[in-house]
Amino acid sequence: MNNFIWRSLQTTIIFLVVGGILALALGGFFSSASNQFTASLVGVQTWVATRVLAIQDFLTAPRDIVSLRTRNAELEAEVSQLQARVIELQQRVNETEILAALVDFSRSNPESTYKAAAVIGRDPSPFLHYVVINRGSNDGIRRGMAVVTNQGLIGRVDAAIADAARVQLITDPASSINVRLQKANTDAVLVGSVTGDVSLDMISQDVNVEPGDLILTSGLGGGFPPDLIIGQVVSTRNVDVELFQQATVQPAVDFARLEIVLVITNFRPVDISPLVPTTTP
Repeated sequence: MNNFIWRSLQTTIIFLVVGGILALALGGFFSSASNQFTASLVGVQTWVATRVLAIQDFLTAPRDIVSLRTRNAELEAEVSQLQARVIELQQRVNETEILAALVDFSRSNPESTYKAAAVIGRDPSPFLHYVVINRGSNDGIRRGMAVVTNQGLIGRVDAAIADAARVQLITDPASSINVRLQKANTDAVLVGSVTGDVSLDMISQDVNVEPGDLILTSGLGGGFPPDLIIGQVVSTRNVDVELFQQATVQPAVDFARLEIVLVITNFRPVDISPLVPTTTP
């Protein structure tokens, strides 16, 4: 009997406690505690998630680095290919512009016939000024033919083989060309030098030569056709005790950038040396 009463009392107490807790919860007395518990739980979850992500990044980093390096190498290869393509296209544009200028030049000078040639080599000697072109005797190129660009005269063919020819530039120390000063209306001789500079010699002392005077081939001597542009006078040197005055020349052609040239194929030089009188002792 006592046990039954004790158990009934325990059950009643439990119901009262549970009912009280429910009443307090429904009355909002546990909201602050619930919020604190929830905040603590969220903090713990955040801390755990951060550590899990860090461990995951640590474990996957080597694989990501390898992937990034592979992708970087692929991108570098693509950039190199694009750069090479840009350079190739730029070269084609430059060649097209040069060819267009040469075509315009040949049309404006129809009295001559031309053969286009590419410069494929240069003489390495600092004392000689030659270039090699990719046209030779198989293309009708002969020794002595004049070679020009749309800017002016560059020289003449010095030697030719089947598929190539060597061109002596007007800057060569052994080059000597009979020229005419357009404004001064007088003849002179254009000579090269070891340094690549060109100058005028054999100018009469009584001729007034001014900077800017245009220099053309005269055709005298039979070595070049007349009226090919060479350059302009830069300055003069006139010494009273000398028989002739001299002048420095700025060539019209940029010899450092020769790429494509024109060979005048219908011109044949004439050797007039047997007709030049010689003196006998």
